[in-house]
Amino acid sequence: MRKFAVLFFLLGAASGAWAQSVTTTAPRALVMDVGTGAVLFDKAADEPTAPASVVKLMTAELVFRDLKGGKITLDTQFPISEHAWKTARGGASMFARLGANIRVEDLLRGLIVQSGADAAVALAEGLGGSEESFAGMMNKRADELGMSRSHFVDSWGSANPAQTVSARDLARLAEHVIKTYPEYYHFFGEKEFTWSKIRQVNRNPILFNEVNGDGLKVGNLPDGGFNLVGSAVNGDRRLIVVVLDAKTAKDRAEEARKLFNWGFRGFEVKELLAADEQVGVAKVYGGAKAEAPLLTTAPVRLMASRGSTDKITGKIVYTGPLLAPVAAGTVVARLKIFSGSTLAMDVPLKTGEAVELGDLSQRAKDAAFELGLQIFHKTLSSGFKSAKKAAANATQ
Repeated sequence: MRKFAVLFFLLGAASGAWAQSVTTTAPRALVMDVGTGAVLFDKAADEPTAPASVVKLMTAELVFRDLKGGKITLDTQFPISEHAWKTARGGASMFARLGANIRVEDLLRGLIVQSGADAAVALAEGLGGSEESFAGMMNKRADELGMSRSHFVDSWGSANPAQTVSARDLARLAEHVIKTYPEYYHFFGEKEFTWSKIRQVNRNPILFNEVNGDGLKVGNLPDGGFNLVGSAVNGDRRLIVVVLDAKTAKDRAEEARKLFNWGFRGFEVKELLAADEQVGVAKVYGGAKAEAPLLTTAPVRLMASRGSTDKITGKIVYTGPLLAPVAAGTVVARLKIFSGSTLAMDVPLKTGEAVELGDLSQRAKDAAFELGLQIFHKTLSSGFKSAKKAAANATQ
């Protein structure tokens, strides 16, 4: 089996989105367009750093998962243990009373709106039995979501140096939460919550400025490192912005605002291909047909900087020839879309129709062709080796 690649032109107008034309003082940042999955801006997005309270975004994901799966309901009650109560002393808290049994819905608001460590620990103990066990669940879930540069040790965001995240991992988590749990996402947009007669305002600045954001989470450690994972909608577009390790809360708010405005104003969506549109074929070995059509699995949309006239090219890559029989609708290839020499998108391609196993004569013909091709490649390789050896001897 060999790697096949077919190069072809898609459009004349391309995206300049990957020529980054914005700067940020934040040491680590990322801007993602949710509709296309395109990363519009990336600064040290894979470097691990301390997450602080944005850890609670992963805590919320696990709660949402159990809600969606029916393991718990919003009316399920979890107790405030002594550990939960003590963890929140001197830090962010929903001011829950020791020993109180509190509904999951209220604990979620305490976790997200008030950033309460007591709410985080109560949810962790309720779902995992202990915070240590829940941390194991967090890391397992991170692996499942492809968060390869993140590691969790608790549910609330301590300064433990073993606890790390990256901007790209957080953007991936935020995208997953937005798409998977629309029925619970509203908690991130709530601007205030009152518990124990204490009213607290959501600390996420994009909920209150012209960006008009609707989530997700902020955090910082006592000695600095102001973090934000935010999302906002403008028209039919949604962006996710991650800002990590800003020097102050003001810097965090300003850099996030700047990146949102840049992402919304500087780009437009280019419709490249429709869903189920054929873009090429894949060779088939031993089939009733020699080729299988390759179709897109979903519409292919590319973010383009306004006014750009660069060229877009695409390359189909697959390991082939495919072995018959081949079922219809099977993902067998990737379409790699380039803006200049930069990989802009990588999307799956599926077979457009089934290819049944060919008759004996067809399979024999394909086998003879494949054998001849292998002999040709071996002969070519042997020739190159002989020429290289002769050249080496001549220089001695």
